[in-house]
Amino acid sequence: MTHDALLLLSFGGPEGPDDVLPFLENVTRGRGIPKERLVEVSQHYRALGGVSPINGLNRLLRDRLAEAVAPMPVFWGNRNWHPMLEDTVRQMRDAGVKRALVFATSAFGSYSGCRQYREDLARAQAAVEGAPELDKLRTFFDHPLLVDAWVDAIREASSRLPSPEGARLIFTAHSIPCSMAAGGPYESQLRAAAALIAERAGHARWDLAWQSRSGPPTVPWLEPDVGDHVEAIHGQGVEAVIVAPIGFLQDHVEVIWDLDHALKERCDALGVTLARARTPGEDPRLVQLVLELVSERGGAARRALSVIGPSPDPCAATCCPAPQRPARP
Repeated sequence: MTHDALLLLSFGGPEGPDDVLPFLENVTRGRGIPKERLVEVSQHYRALGGVSPINGLNRLLRDRLAEAVAPMPVFWGNRNWHPMLEDTVRQMRDAGVKRALVFATSAFGSYSGCRQYREDLARAQAAVEGAPELDKLRTFFDHPLLVDAWVDAIREASSRLPSPEGARLIFTAHSIPCSMAAGGPYESQLRAAAALIAERAGHARWDLAWQSRSGPPTVPWLEPDVGDHVEAIHGQGVEAVIVAPIGFLQDHVEVIWDLDHALKERCDALGVTLARARTPGEDPRLVQLVLELVSERGGAARRALSVIGPSPDPCAATCCPAPQRPARP
């Protein structure tokens, strides 16, 4: 059976102040996060108007994909906010869809970026009687189109620096617990992608740092934190940095708050000039990338630049384990 629809699957984000706490409760459900911590984090969203840009970027991507693959229908569902995935799968069933390909907006293999999306899909299928088959497209961390988009973004960011010579290139991604990282390809894929992008962008020296840690201090997470790292290299004489958040395909509040606000404030206090590279969310090459991933399922050659890739369609049974939750007292 051939595929008769395309599903865009993403994380979701609030679209107004009233959405913020319910959204955060969805994101953290089952993790035992205190309500006070959610209220604290909600202030980051409220400082930005209570709206995450991710839903708007996905509407743009959905519309561009719909134009590119017409007459095949394109649907969109989220893990944590409307349109919720289960509702979208029900809509697909009612529209007569039998088998769809799924593009998840995560380029790297990790629990939250790959396996959890597969679990989301299975859960939605189980909840919707007569749900279509849903085949997730592979991760694409080293696809040439993604690498090229980041190279151009870094060059554009460099052009905003008064003196780009000598600026240190720092790649960032969402930190995860070390126990989760040890069982999956997340860190190795990030380092492979960073090396490819840095080489093509002409940066011999680069670093990989982490952002957006959210776990308890007793649980080891990937380090160094990007702010701590900037402070450390500033002590070595670095006065300008280009930060490329390659772990994120699209802007959302964590990218904007953690880099454009918190990191910018820290850089200003140190006297370090910061230029943040834009994410590929609005880059038209993202549509072509999805089309190439779709064509692979029809037998087209797989394009990947690193020795790691291309990623397989299904994850290995032991890959990308769920995080180990700390025991409750």
